[in-house]
Amino acid sequence: MSRREEGFMLRIEGLSKSFYLHEAGRSIRGCSSISLTVQAGEFVGITGRSGSGKSTILRSIYRTNLPQDGSILYRSAALGLLDLMKASEREILYLRRFEIGYISQFLNVLPRTTAYDTVVQSALEAVSEGDRAYAEQETERLLRHFELPESLWELYPLTFSGGEKLRLNIAAAMIKKPRLLLLDEPTASLDNASKRKVRELIERLKQGGCTMLGIFHDLEFMEGLCDREFNMQEGFIDG
Repeated sequence: MSRREEGFMLRIEGLSKSFYLHEAGRSIRGCSSISLTVQAGEFVGITGRSGSGKSTILRSIYRTNLPQDGSILYRSAALGLLDLMKASEREILYLRRFEIGYISQFLNVLPRTTAYDTVVQSALEAVSEGDRAYAEQETERLLRHFELPESLWELYPLTFSGGEKLRLNIAAAMIKKPRLLLLDEPTASLDNASKRKVRELIERLKQGGCTMLGIFHDLEFMEGLCDREFNMQEGFIDG
């Protein structure tokens, strides 16, 4: 086994996922025969047109989707080497809480949870013994970093603009400092100033050893940030 193979955090082998459209009575391909290895501490980027299947890969890793074929090997700090396609629901919930983060362009929060509490609760899931003082300190630091004014902190984020929701979503995911971070178009709907702030945090996480796999349309944002890049076309990875 090579040194590169020994150090992987995530290895995808032969991953295939299709979706059945009941109304149309046919299946559509999400991704086919995807094989990809991500080393510990590496940032791998995937580009491609909308609908090419990029998000299907991330949702399969996070187990939002369950693929039909292949394996997704993840080296957990607490649970050892796992095939995420075969892991139990309890194991997946543990990994989502303590090890694997997911940033989507869509915000999914409880309807009567304030923006501030959304990030605090995310932090409390990851800190030892529920250290609320630390969670609140980190929440306020991140909310200010993303220039979400204090006047919004006690409001429900369902009323926010698209860019405000995305910044809040990024703060809630990054505050956990996950071992593996999945980024699904993390700069969609953000202005250039907000993109710079996202990049700063990604660079900080990378310096701290976080492993990342991200999909992007913004090639300029990726420049100099990713260690390796792949292009995806019609469900297949090129290269």
